[in-house]
Amino acid sequence: MGEAYLTLEERKRLARSYLGKTVHIGIDRPIGYVHHKEKYDLVYPINYGFIPGVLGGDGEEMDVYLLGVAEPVEEFDAHIIAIVHRENDVEDKLVGAPEGMTFTAEEIADAVHFQEQYYDSYVEID
Repeated sequence: MGEAYLTLEERKRLARSYLGKTVHIGIDRPIGYVHHKEKYDLVYPINYGFIPGVLGGDGEEMDVYLLGVAEPVEEFDAHIIAIVHRENDVEDKLVGAPEGMTFTAEEIADAVHFQEQYYDSYVEID
């Protein structure tokens, strides 16, 4: 876990301010990316990126899971459809998708389980 940059209230308010909006995201971990961890390798089955210039709860750029895009991309204009709230971390993750595409909370939880299995998290949908 990183060091808190925002209070819990500020973090939740910031994440919720993006629900329903379309934002440009940079992708730094495209589909197939392998993140070498100390005890295991984490392979990304979905595109994962950030909103440039927007700092999240950990003081780094706010993270976004991108669903509904089946190929690796470098950037994308994503409609923010949900938030993955982490109860035991200093940041939350946004969930984006192509405009007009929707997912249930269960579908989102299944898609992000590869990483969220290590956290106490839940999905809030727009």
